Amino acid sequence: MPVKNRRQRRRRRHRQRVAHNRLVDRENPLELMPEEEIFKRYRFRPATILFIVNLLRRSLERDTLRSCALTPLLQVLATLRFLATGGFYSLMADTFDSLSPSTVCRAVKDVCHCLCQVSRQFIRMPARNVADEVKKHFYSIAGFPNVLGCVDGTYIKIQAPSENEPDYLNRKGYHSLNVQMISDGKFRILNCVAKWPGSVHDSRIFRDSHISIAFENGQYPGLLLGDSGYPCKPHLMTPYPVPSNDAEARFNNAHAKTRVVIEQTFRILKKRFACLHSGLRTTPEKACDITLACAVLHNIGIDRNDILDIDDGVYVNQGDVNLNVRDQWDGKDVRNYICRSFFA
Repeated sequence: MPVKNRRQRRRRRHRQRVAHNRLVDRENPLELMPEEEIFKRYRFRPATILFIVNLLRRSLERDTLRSCALTPLLQVLATLRFLATGGFYSLMADTFDSLSPSTVCRAVKDVCHCLCQVSRQFIRMPARNVADEVKKHFYSIAGFPNVLGCVDGTYIKIQAPSENEPDYLNRKGYHSLNVQMISDGKFRILNCVAKWPGSVHDSRIFRDSHISIAFENGQYPGLLLGDSGYPCKPHLMTPYPVPSNDAEARFNNAHAKTRVVIEQTFRILKKRFACLHSGLRTTPEKACDITLACAVLHNIGIDRNDILDIDDGVYVNQGDVNLNVRDQWDGKDVRNYICRSFFA
């Protein structure tokens, strides 16, 4: 058979390529759902989602000649959906047509990494010109003076890692990270340390943190409040272990009412981003990035007033909320001074 005829027969038998090579029309969910439904699914309203996309756009855009490159908007939406639910990547892929679980995994990894890179823009201690306002707000809660923030640690559950597994087993019996955070009176996260295994004690994390060194050097004009698991320092107030008089009891009561802000911050954070509550099925390194990314998103929501249900409180007549203590005083001396001056 001539060569020309064989080629013609092969052309007739050849089937045209179908669906898998067609351009995929990925719909924009922001245009298909009402605002409240978007907030329910992604924990942010459209304006804030677009703010996040524009913030990360340059880092998320793909330099590729292929068609169907995943847009920054879909990468952010897939990540927000994962953070809001903590579901499997396959379940997240079903939410978006034409996305595979591996694509969702890469999107979550890339978006969280980019959010960690811009974390210093949104997670920072208050500057000196706004420190007095932070202290006044704390004072309005229970009359505790000179408070710049509340510090505590929280467990973020993770799957058992393949390396150094015992280090991640916390005192409650499950594998986790121990994440230290500092918040102000409006539930804004001022500092986040997400790198320690669950077996490490809160006091060890604070002692080795840069924020502890900064307070010891007098970089921040104020006090931190911590629970009894922390040491009592001139810059870190803890409650009296056993109050011996009414003044010390009032001190402890005001301390507890003020310090509960950090516990409320943890609850708000884990309610908004359910992945931190249900647990992360990732390596510890990725879990650290996801946790810090959630803290950044939490502050973005507060900055843009795109929040769940947070009561900002009402200021009262604060008076002088600053303290002048002696340099040579230790933590117990400062605690006794505050107790005599404000709670006697």
